[in-house]
Amino acid sequence: MSSAGVQDLMNNPPKAGAEDPAFAGRDWHDISVGELVDPANVLFVEVDTGIEEATNLLIDSGNTVLLVRTTPRERSAIGTFDYKDLNQYLLFATGSLRPDHEHLAFFDALAKKAQQGQKIPLKDAKALGTKEPFVVLPNTANLTKAVETFGGGVHRIVVVQEGTDNVTGVLSQLKLVKFLWENGRSFPIIDQLYPQSIRELSIGSQNVISINGDRPLKDALVLMDEEGVSSLAVVDNLQNVVGNISTVDVKLLTKSSSAPLLDNTCIHFISVILSSRGMTDGKDSFPVFHVSPYSTLAHTVAKLVATKSHRMWVVDSPSPSSSAPATPATQPAVLYNPLHSPSFPQASPPFSHSAASPSISAAALPGAHMSGRLSGVVSLTDVLNLFARASGLNPNDPSETRRHRRRSSSASLVRGSLDSARSSSVDVSKGMR
Repeated sequence: MSSAGVQDLMNNPPKAGAEDPAFAGRDWHDISVGELVDPANVLFVEVDTGIEEATNLLIDSGNTVLLVRTTPRERSAIGTFDYKDLNQYLLFATGSLRPDHEHLAFFDALAKKAQQGQKIPLKDAKALGTKEPFVVLPNTANLTKAVETFGGGVHRIVVVQEGTDNVTGVLSQLKLVKFLWENGRSFPIIDQLYPQSIRELSIGSQNVISINGDRPLKDALVLMDEEGVSSLAVVDNLQNVVGNISTVDVKLLTKSSSAPLLDNTCIHFISVILSSRGMTDGKDSFPVFHVSPYSTLAHTVAKLVATKSHRMWVVDSPSPSSSAPATPATQPAVLYNPLHSPSFPQASPPFSHSAASPSISAAALPGAHMSGRLSGVVSLTDVLNLFARASGLNPNDPSETRRHRRRSSSASLVRGSLDSARSSSVDVSKGMR
């Protein structure tokens, strides 16, 4: 996205697209979740698929999740493999994920297998930690149930054919928010909220998880894993937002030669991310993941949809002297070609440090002066929770879901496996009104 394009997006976010005629004039109680998913977009891997093969499929497909099944003939899923799982495996492979005494033998056996070049099946990689409940809805469930479920903090719903375990699609928070945004006029209860500011609506949180741009990248990956979040705001020494790191960005770390990035700074990694986007899109790329407290809900949702983000950082006016360079770090700021390859990192002691040299400063990042001081965050969960409550629904408390996610993402314990994922799956259609 060019500099002019960034400024235009910030000042004039895209308006909702034309309504889909298939949904015009229909009450959302009469629209099923099955109408929003496509079976052709479902990708499966087996429990015995190697972590390297699954990673390459995840990256090459462009999907954000793969469904895990027991055998190639099945259409039912027992779990998922996504970028959060990949992040945790990378932390394990580079020695940043340590078990407690009870699970030390498991970690040692898995590390030895990796060092010997043996295949690490997903059932072993997934045993490093379980992030979220495996939530299922029948394809006949209506959108209100999906909004209520997502509003409680669930990030993804597996849609199955009614009366069976056969998967027909995967519905994400972003896909539902995009649908509601583009067809807003069909849902007047939601549509009337868009002109109000996020401050007036009192949505979002002031308890924001962020990381200083001078910190090593591996600290950011560990923090995302421990807190059970999919992205972090990267700030300078005055708390001005200078960028964003998400679990999806770990796809740039799957090449063995990218190992030094883990000890380099978060700011440097942001420059790698932006460089990668520029090469992929054929144009300059800038971070545009923020709104102000006075931004309307329409502005906020439009930016979430346009940038395909899970959250927008809420910023106030920039702090003075935000152009001051970051504190020098101990790693060189040398860009590498961020293309993935099969040379996947294997479990080993942490990578050695390189010779010291200054890192990239926050001021050097493109678009660094377009944000402001971090004061809060608005997520897709916040938006869908608002929609649910405004519609008279009763979503679960998202903060409790977040607490559960943090507990299940503890880096000191081995939590569950695909077997336990099967037993912990939740059919949220039960008790539907």
